[in-house]
Amino acid sequence: MPPLLETKDLRAGYGDLWVLHGVDLAVRPGGFTTLLGANGAGKTTMLRAICGMVRTSGEIVFAGERIDGRATEEIVRRGMAHVPDGRGTFLELTVEENLRLGAYTRRDRGVRPDIARMLEYFPKLQPRLRQQAGTLSGGEQQMLALARALLLRPVLLLLDEPSFGLAPLITREIFQIIGSINKRENVTVLVVEQNANLALSIADHAYLLETGRIVMEAPAAEIRRNEAIRRSYLGY
Repeated sequence: MPPLLETKDLRAGYGDLWVLHGVDLAVRPGGFTTLLGANGAGKTTMLRAICGMVRTSGEIVFAGERIDGRATEEIVRRGMAHVPDGRGTFLELTVEENLRLGAYTRRDRGVRPDIARMLEYFPKLQPRLRQQAGTLSGGEQQMLALARALLLRPVLLLLDEPSFGLAPLITREIFQIIGSINKRENVTVLVVEQNANLALSIADHAYLLETGRIVMEAPAAEIRRNEAIRRSYLGY
């Protein structure tokens, strides 16, 4: 089966500065892949490049079609959702309004049942539907950002640092929910994460990025077991 997402010799950057230098990456359909590396390695730039948000060269293939050079809005319509670092929720709107905005590109009548399903995954949002998103805790805002992205009905979910600023217990809860969605909804996941140990415990495949280049690709369990690799590249 061909990859759902594949990059070939991908370079990406800002202005005259290249941050990624010839990255080859493949994400299989239904998989849970994590992209790990130190701060400044280029992980966030990688997700932005896939979404058409930065300057790129090379190939990006999604669902069998090249998407490099296409507008972000078109890429989203093809079935890709991106939850950026900082979550990107509309703080002045209510939780329910944020959720409905997640389905703005849809024309079907299944939005209400999908919102109900998301509230089953994220029950803490149920009593806060009419509450302003800006008054939620950090963990609740991350749950809202995830639920909103999933209302696009994506086939691929890109997550940038979902644990950022959250307590360890909340982080683990969110990752467990993401893992359940990956399996039950068959949503392919590519996650950038600083908490390497947690990401490797849930992902099935991993890439290590260092100064804009892939230095290792392997099953997540293999990297997690390799103490030398963890100490050299992941710092634990």
